[in-house]
Amino acid sequence: MNPFKYLLCLSLIVFLSGLANAQVGILKGRVTSATEAKENISVKILGLNKSVKTNHMGQYTFEQIPVGNYEVVFSAIGYQSKKERVTIDKDDQLLDIEILLGESSLNDVVITGVNRATELRKSPVPIAVLSQKIMNQSVSTNLIDAIVKGIPGVSAVTTGPNVSKPFIRGLGYNRVLTLYDGLRQEGQQWGDEHGIEVDEYGIARAEVVKGPASLTYGSDALAGVINMIPYNPNFDDEKLKGDFTLNYQSNNGMAGSSLGLAYIKNDWKYTFRATSKAAHNYYNKVDGYVYGTGFREYNLSASARIDKKWGFSKTALTYYDNLMEIPDGSRDSLSRRFTRQIFDNGDDIKNRPIVPEDELKSYTLNPLHQHIQHYRFYNSSQFKLGNSDLNVLIGAQQSVRREYNHPTVSAQAGLYVVLNTLNYDLKYNLPDFAGIESTFGVNGMFQGNRSKAATDFPIPDYDLFDIGAFYFAKKSLGKVDISGGIRMDRRNINWNNFYVGTNAQTGFGQQVTANAPGAELQFPSFNKNYYGLSGSVGLTYNLSEKLLIKANLARGYRAPNITEIGSNGLDPGAHIVYLGNRTFKPEFNLQQDIGIIAYLKDADISMEVFNNSIQNYIYQSRLTDAAGNPVVIVPGNLTYQYQQAKARLYGAELSINLHPSQLKWLTFNTSLAYVVGLNKDESLLNQHGEAAKYLPFIPPLQIRSEIKMTAQTTKGTFDKPYIKFDVVFSADQNRFYALDDTESFTAGYGLLNAGLGSGIRSKSGKTILDIFIQCDNIFNTAYQSNLNRLKYFEYYNSSPNGRSGIYNMSRNISFRAIIPF
Repeated sequence: MNPFKYLLCLSLIVFLSGLANAQVGILKGRVTSATEAKENISVKILGLNKSVKTNHMGQYTFEQIPVGNYEVVFSAIGYQSKKERVTIDKDDQLLDIEILLGESSLNDVVITGVNRATELRKSPVPIAVLSQKIMNQSVSTNLIDAIVKGIPGVSAVTTGPNVSKPFIRGLGYNRVLTLYDGLRQEGQQWGDEHGIEVDEYGIARAEVVKGPASLTYGSDALAGVINMIPYNPNFDDEKLKGDFTLNYQSNNGMAGSSLGLAYIKNDWKYTFRATSKAAHNYYNKVDGYVYGTGFREYNLSASARIDKKWGFSKTALTYYDNLMEIPDGSRDSLSRRFTRQIFDNGDDIKNRPIVPEDELKSYTLNPLHQHIQHYRFYNSSQFKLGNSDLNVLIGAQQSVRREYNHPTVSAQAGLYVVLNTLNYDLKYNLPDFAGIESTFGVNGMFQGNRSKAATDFPIPDYDLFDIGAFYFAKKSLGKVDISGGIRMDRRNINWNNFYVGTNAQTGFGQQVTANAPGAELQFPSFNKNYYGLSGSVGLTYNLSEKLLIKANLARGYRAPNITEIGSNGLDPGAHIVYLGNRTFKPEFNLQQDIGIIAYLKDADISMEVFNNSIQNYIYQSRLTDAAGNPVVIVPGNLTYQYQQAKARLYGAELSINLHPSQLKWLTFNTSLAYVVGLNKDESLLNQHGEAAKYLPFIPPLQIRSEIKMTAQTTKGTFDKPYIKFDVVFSADQNRFYALDDTESFTAGYGLLNAGLGSGIRSKSGKTILDIFIQCDNIFNTAYQSNLNRLKYFEYYNSSPNGRSGIYNMSRNISFRAIIPF
């Protein structure tokens, strides 16, 4: 080659290389919140498909950025996203950002049901967020109670103060999927008296999806999802921080305490929490102290997380232990004082002894109680693969449930089941392509249930295998955000022949082999596959930065649960004999959601309407004979048989949150929730008419209004003290499933509540205490919620005071103190 030409080419390469280097720059900065550095804040440069996360010092860096003007978005779960414009030239550009905590604003970032961190404003699926701060300001004995009070459209079927099963827009049980830190909660959730096995003091945030979420989670998310997210520490390196919580409630003497610790060293984060709660029977002015509603609860949890450039990995374990009395509502026919069972064979409900007054306020649990233990161990990891990432969640759970219902042999469990579950969840977030963010996922579970040394067997020993695969994508087109996807599921449930007999010594039932004397085949063998096709498509139209319209169409899927297809026996804790149906088909629903949200200067306004059509809806109904009389298989216990039909639910939620910019210390919040559930079984309607028109367990119209005054500055030792008043109005529920007296009319009621609280600071400005005082039902109103199962615990057709069933809790004052250190 000619030396001159060689030199010319080399010079040209050097020149072009220098020109290229001159056309790129560096963007870096630091993200803080309330002056503290914030780790794992997502920083994305729009249009370049480049994103990073801040390190433990809150720092981020982008290198080799072509010169030009860009928009940079900062976002993270629990914080309001922030967008900034920046100009990149050949010099280093510094962009430091202060990010604000999110409190259910449009710019808050969520993860539940959308696979990736997404602003609420961009998700067409209705999602609500509840912070720990809001939950601390309510009276609750479990986490679901706090969520019900904070999110319209969410209700709960209760069995006393310690059992609340979440319902979303009139649907519950296995139609609402509960998650703990993204891991699906698996216990015996099919039962009426089975609560959520989670430590309420350890939850920092709750995200609620209102509507079918089968696309992401498969079966059991047909009505929605509640994701309970524990605390994730984020403070300076090599520090130990913690809190000690004390909680007391006046009505049932509930005393709770919880110690939480967190430590950060280098790339590792560690947490630990221990909690205990105890309560005696609760009180109302109609029934007095309600026998059988005391409980004791213990919780332990620990986690370790490592964050590296390749991603993160978190390993955690939890232990839940709950001892809870079993109410049955039996009482003296004249005095209406509660009685208790003392015999097994020969028990006469009308001649039981009255419970002494001193025992009604005792913290000692009576012999008839449940013992629920739940163990959870899981690992959640994310591996960054260039512009994509792989998320892996593996979890193992064991639920142990014993129900002691034999007063003459108190150590003998009537129900004793052990449920083991292995969950797996893999999600691959693909690199963005043409502005499309997409995710491919596979998840499911292995599950096995076994009865132990019990006397009653409502369900068989079964095995379950579940697997589903989905594809989800979202894209922004100017003012329109579009998202959707499709999923296919397969679930197999099987069990072998299950025989029962009678123990000759005790006279109780027992599991036996097929050739044992007197063996009866209670559960014939079963093996069936259920398939589900689900999906959704929706859009959000941003009319402006503060006003948007959302629309979503979703198809959900739910395979029948074990009790719906396999039950054939007494559940002692529920006092119900359940009868299932092996021919049931999976439920499918098609739901339409439309929402309008305005995030204005002085108000946040949202309205959501929905219409939900369900195929093969499964529900409970009391079993009667040809003469219309209740069928009694086990004396003193009701008999319910599962039914399947078409159903339709429709309704709306409205929220108006006023926060005048000229009166920053004042907020006024009002919410309304309304749902109607219609039974579409034509043959049943033709035969029974109005009595069969509606679905069971549908909440009535409910309105909540709160006025709150909060100081914007520290007043001496008081840091931003507040005082609030709220009113709850529940309308009459005259739309109920009346066939065979399954449900009855429930009168409406109004409750006035009030609360105050404040942070307490030292002279140096350090917070030494947060205190919350709340009084519910100030006027001591006697009422029954139509979702209170104790409403139907009645043994007589009439009573001297004209009241039937058990009433809800009367006035209750809660004192809660949180001491940070």
